[in-house]
Amino acid sequence: MAKRSSKNIAKARALVEPRPYALSDAVPLLQKAKYAKFDETVDLTLRLGVDPRHADQMVRGTVVLPHGLGKTKIVAVIASGDKIKDAEAAGAEFFGGEELVEKIQKENWTAFDALISTPDMMKSVGRLGKVLGPKGLMPNPKTGTVATDVAAAVKEIKAAEEAGAEFFGGEELVEKIQKEGWTAFDALIATPDMMKSVGRLGKVL
Repeated sequence: MAKRSSKNIAKARALVEPRPYALSDAVPLLQKAKYAKFDETVDLTLRLGVDPRHADQMVRGTVVLPHGLGKTKIVAVIASGDKIKDAEAAGAEFFGGEELVEKIQKENWTAFDALISTPDMMKSVGRLGKVLGPKGLMPNPKTGTVATDVAAAVKEIKAAEEAGAEFFGGEELVEKIQKEGWTAFDALIATPDMMKSVGRLGKVL
């Protein structure tokens, strides 16, 4: 298995020149350099010029992919009145008002991938912070999970993949990883100009 993997990596590298590529050229090249039988992932690196230490510069949202992810998210909606019917019609698996808030609070119930709330219900949903917060399920206007148009929110969440960045930095972040063995992240993205520094992290990563 290891030999086959190394061979495929060598084939892919042979197709790529050490130079910048335009997106229109990079995508066909990625497709051409595909050797695995499963659907591979691609990291897209963007220089945003933001400082996540400031609350107003945090980057988080949802990205609607043209062909989806091949899997459907389980969505719960907390609303009132006709909005509950809208949630059901839009395809939400769970929907309700105060009774759903109570179920989550008393049973620590989180059998869903995303929770949407209408603004008028956020006062009640706020009590669920201890249950939802640690799992990243707390409704948030920035991610489209606090919405008046419940139907549109449900459809978007089902077609979307969450995107965001928790840690940003340059040489100081490289140094932190190198000296402390710090890996409190699921993925590391680097711009081309930082790859020389990131190369020092091979033993850690």
